[in-house]
Amino acid sequence: MKYTQLGRTGLKVSRLVLGTMNFGPQTDEADSHTIMDAALDAGVNFFDTANAYGWGANKGRTEEIIGNWFAKGGDRRDKTVLATKMYANMALDDGPAWPNHDKLSAVNIRRSVDASLKRLKTDRIDVYQFHHVDRATPFDEIWQAIDVLIQQGKILYVGSSNFPGYKIAQANELAARRGGTIGLVSEQCLYNLAERRAEMEVIPAAQEYGLGVIPWSPLYGGLLGGILKKEATSGRRAGGRAADALADPASRAKIQAYEDLLDKHGIEPGEAALAWLLTRPGVTGPIVGPRTADQLASALRAVELELSEELLTGLDEIFPGPGPAPEAFAW
Repeated sequence: MKYTQLGRTGLKVSRLVLGTMNFGPQTDEADSHTIMDAALDAGVNFFDTANAYGWGANKGRTEEIIGNWFAKGGDRRDKTVLATKMYANMALDDGPAWPNHDKLSAVNIRRSVDASLKRLKTDRIDVYQFHHVDRATPFDEIWQAIDVLIQQGKILYVGSSNFPGYKIAQANELAARRGGTIGLVSEQCLYNLAERRAEMEVIPAAQEYGLGVIPWSPLYGGLLGGILKKEATSGRRAGGRAADALADPASRAKIQAYEDLLDKHGIEPGEAALAWLLTRPGVTGPIVGPRTADQLASALRAVELELSEELLTGLDEIFPGPGPAPEAFAW
């Protein structure tokens, strides 16, 4: 496994991030533990989750699965850089719609940290992430709450997810003015070969302020994972975002050209999509969310995969990026 520092911090993390969103809803606890053990054995030390994972009536279940894995011992917790997220409403779905159970108020930040620590069976969260912007809560309030939690040792670093570039700038400028507040050190954003809008402003802002970029959905819901080949060989039909994209003839043609190009180079599409992200400026490592140990093994191969200049040029021709702002939309 290869490692890099998370943004401007001294924290060393693996170039792949183990995403755990499937743990609970699609992968049972025993198999989830097997995958986490395999990831740690392979050198993956950066695990990402969120308080809402498990979804619906099972919100929090994924953190519980990870906590039970930590409780097995064997230095699992000390070897893991643990990241979780908060923002979603964690009140019981069948209960009253009480206010202050979601978003980024100081009240909910404190409540959410304590609840996650209990589920995760740990005394600290290494990277605590805001899952979405909260337009109603000023950053003065947010940073005041975070400062207290850092002083208490409950969290060490703070990251964002799904933030636009201007919010990254706003958050870190205010943190700098306050003094003593570390500010955001990472941004978790939607970024892959087929969805490159983050290159316009989000990634440049992250680089300017020293945030590590952690792309989510690196295979774009399976669209970049060899979906047409699977459709032809197994009859397996795409669903969700992938099905919507393939219903458009132009999008389907792009995916076909992508798979044909990688077939020519003898590379698996899913591994190429991950390897491409690892070549991108500012990227710490993409989040991979395996449902099985075999899917994890495929993702691990991407770290060692070297993409030729010819192949990189071909990928850019199929999926051209928007270019940086403001040139992307102005003269």
